[in-house]
Amino acid sequence: MHTVKLGRTGPEVGSLGLGCMGMSPGVYGPADEAESIATIRAAVEAGVTLIDTGDFYGMGHNEMLIRRALDGVPRSGVVISVKFGGLRDPAGGWGGNDGRPQAVKNFLAYTLRRLGTDYVDIYRPARVDPAVPIEDTVGAIADMIRAGYVRHVGLSEAGAETIRRAHAVHPIADLQIEYSLMSRGIEARILPTTRELGIAVTAYGVLSRGLLSGRIPAPDTTGDIRVIRMPRFKPGNLERNLKLVEALRRIGDERGASPAQLAIAWVCARGADIVPVIGARRREQLKEALGALELALDPADLARIEAAAAAHLTAGARYDPAQMAHLDSEAHP
Repeated sequence: MHTVKLGRTGPEVGSLGLGCMGMSPGVYGPADEAESIATIRAAVEAGVTLIDTGDFYGMGHNEMLIRRALDGVPRSGVVISVKFGGLRDPAGGWGGNDGRPQAVKNFLAYTLRRLGTDYVDIYRPARVDPAVPIEDTVGAIADMIRAGYVRHVGLSEAGAETIRRAHAVHPIADLQIEYSLMSRGIEARILPTTRELGIAVTAYGVLSRGLLSGRIPAPDTTGDIRVIRMPRFKPGNLERNLKLVEALRRIGDERGASPAQLAIAWVCARGADIVPVIGARRREQLKEALGALELALDPADLARIEAAAAAHLTAGARYDPAQMAHLDSEAHP
């Protein structure tokens, strides 16, 4: 697999990353641990080196799953990205975000134990804590870099102003943020800012939580956050959005590619500083995503794809209002 460097100061990673959030229960419904582990191992064998998780995914379950999956894999062969700060309660509810320096170090201590590693490659707040200056949060991560427990600082869903302030404290390797055919808000100010500062973008939501693949959860799926609170999957919006997917499918049929592959290839074509992070939970999904790397799209192809699934045609916001309120990238785009 082709490799790229995450920003001016970050590590080398494969041109496609694997996001593991959906491999823990409570996100997209039930999860198959054996298949999840097999998928992570297959990804590493295929040259995927960037493995992304969050310490609050499954309340630590995700990190322990990754530890099992990477057993026997040389530590230097993978780049583990961890998000922290999301607070949970025993029932799985949300309690906000904590970016205090003492909390940063506490979260990291537990992460290292669950992952069974001496260091995390990229450590980032999952959301910017509005009650804590970003300088303090990043400063705490920088302390952990000097102590040898972290290699690089990352950000997630931060706006342009916040990115500049954070980068002034310590070089930022990458910004993890949603970016897809259906979500192109970063193009106005955030993407120009990251490019000016030499910061990569690790793009999640490339398939808009599977919507752009055309494979959607049944309305009665238990525990799937898309059904419960994602506006783009709500009745009325969903039907409109699936029409965009069908338009992509018609283009894909001409190229022998699926709508998902077109959506991934489009993000790949947006620049070498953008690495799609795919939330494949099964090996068949991973294989499909890897196939997107073989697609060579010319300007005419890209124009047709953008017209077929233009962001302004998308029905519904990417999160519900409560979650949108936690996005610094929306408050300070």
